[in-house]
Amino acid sequence: MRDPYSVLGLAKDASAADIKSAYRRLAKKFHPDQSKEPKAKDRFAEINSAYEIVGDEKKRGAFDRGEIDAEGKPRAPSFEGFEGFGGARRGGRAGAGGDSQHFSFDFGDASGRAGIDPDILAELFGGRGGGGRARAPARGDDVAVSAMVPLAMAVSGGSARVALPSGKTLDVAIPAGVEEGQQIRLRGQGQPGAGKAPAGDALVTIRYAPHPLFKVEGRDLRLELPITLYEAVLGAKVRAPTLAGEVELAVPAGASSGRTLRLRGKGLPATATSPHGDLMATLRIVLPAAMDTELVEAMRRWKDSHPYDPRAGLA
Repeated sequence: MRDPYSVLGLAKDASAADIKSAYRRLAKKFHPDQSKEPKAKDRFAEINSAYEIVGDEKKRGAFDRGEIDAEGKPRAPSFEGFEGFGGARRGGRAGAGGDSQHFSFDFGDASGRAGIDPDILAELFGGRGGGGRARAPARGDDVAVSAMVPLAMAVSGGSARVALPSGKTLDVAIPAGVEEGQQIRLRGQGQPGAGKAPAGDALVTIRYAPHPLFKVEGRDLRLELPITLYEAVLGAKVRAPTLAGEVELAVPAGASSGRTLRLRGKGLPATATSPHGDLMATLRIVLPAAMDTELVEAMRRWKDSHPYDPRAGLA
């Protein structure tokens, strides 16, 4: 490895604070989970190795005195009988020329990651320094809320106000044709992240508000349409409400209560994934509020001359 001072861009007389500051800056720049720099992974490993040497007071002193190299490995002693390190171990014997000895040195975890201050990595990346791979800061959690929108807004689009768990209120743009249960993601409106990590998102689930006339079935709408007795008997053209305004509906002669007429394309509008819906109008015969004696007499005569049993099939 290159000289650790050179790797960190420092002079040999740099202070401990200068070394820590340089490491912070370079580790953040070349962290492989975040950096777009070429060969960021190799540079990050080199930066960590350099900091293991000069970021540790004892190892830095040993390096400056020439006792270990840039990788933290002990340099061979240059004279006989050297016993300068407590970790030295007596080796084998020399040949017939004398009793010279050789030594091996134990610097603990000189080639590992012990020299890296885990608090620095935790501060920079929201994790610990073990294994040389600091975890990225934890992104904030998403939050889930619902927006109740009127059916008319589902057709034409609009804006709905939602309250987040934090108490903050937002106006959410509702696209035309929005579907029941569809989620709209609001970036960065969730729980805050750890440190400088990004906030989570708010997931807004769309719910249709109850409508006084229409019931929603998928993309179709259902409507109970009141008609008079004479409209049912004689047939008629009546006005029927839709989400886009009233339309004319032909009621066939002899229509019974409960008969359903389909108005194609008058339900919820089409979306990218769903076709337009229809309006299903179910007829309901309504008698006048004040019973007319003429109608009563007509029905008595009809009963006697034209009796029928509409419940015959129920037995």
